[in-house]
Amino acid sequence: MFKPKSRFPSSHKPRSGASATAGAGNQKGPPKARGLVYKQGYISLREKEEILKYLLSLFPIWEMRYSKNNPPPENQKQRPLLRPVYWLGNWQFACLNYYHPPKGLYDRCVTAEPYPPILEYLVQKIEALVHESFEARDIPRGWHLNTCLINYYGNQVTPEGKELDCARVGEHKDFEPGPVASVSFGERALFQFVSSRGTESKSEVVLQQWLEDRSLQIFGGDKFKKHLFHRVQRVEEKEDLNFKLNEIENFNTRRINLTFRYVPDDHIVPFSRLGAAAQEDVRGYVEKLAEKSEFFKEQLK
Repeated sequence: MFKPKSRFPSSHKPRSGASATAGAGNQKGPPKARGLVYKQGYISLREKEEILKYLLSLFPIWEMRYSKNNPPPENQKQRPLLRPVYWLGNWQFACLNYYHPPKGLYDRCVTAEPYPPILEYLVQKIEALVHESFEARDIPRGWHLNTCLINYYGNQVTPEGKELDCARVGEHKDFEPGPVASVSFGERALFQFVSSRGTESKSEVVLQQWLEDRSLQIFGGDKFKKHLFHRVQRVEEKEDLNFKLNEIENFNTRRINLTFRYVPDDHIVPFSRLGAAAQEDVRGYVEKLAEKSEFFKEQLK
């Protein structure tokens, strides 16, 4: 059992002039870049085993991108996300448009289940690494990794038995302030930072790296958070992997990714304190989660 330690005090200061790098040890990789850390094999085999055991207790759900009170933009249709998901710490439902400062602050982040001890232990190690590796100016006051998106990457299986590879994520930005940490399990994924000039022009790949099984990636700072977009271009399919998902049928998962971010605590509310429209849009999801989760069952009371 991994036991979290008390968090380091708020007075913790990073090393003078510290910077993050994209490589670790003698590993071959992309050029060094301030604001980017990549550590292959960061998660031990024992830690991986305990994390995957915990994930088996969760019941991921499929979300739709839009809702009654957040309808699709003109010329777009309602659609499901490409993969099942689960959130810890706080849940950012897709139909609530995710957390997006400066305007998208409220009715976006719903209180969710806390981290289990193994993830709390891991988060504390990553937070310490961030404070050691990043410039103080790139770490907002009060920053801590209090939300985790769990993405399940793989193939959808049609009623006819045909597998459709949907293990990818289009270019986007994570708008939560401060560094973002990503932990990967399973097949390796090609992760790219790109410069985008809009839908009418082709994006330019600025930097790319393969995210391996048990690896840790952290990115932050103006370049990687504000200026560049990022995407998962593809996930390899070289091993016979299929992570079991509870009650998710017709989907074969070959990669699981945990992305840890920070949402200011003032912008996280329990389901009961969401605005009426937001409650209406996500009630069905919360009721579905409550079927298997005592935490979400309490949220409905």
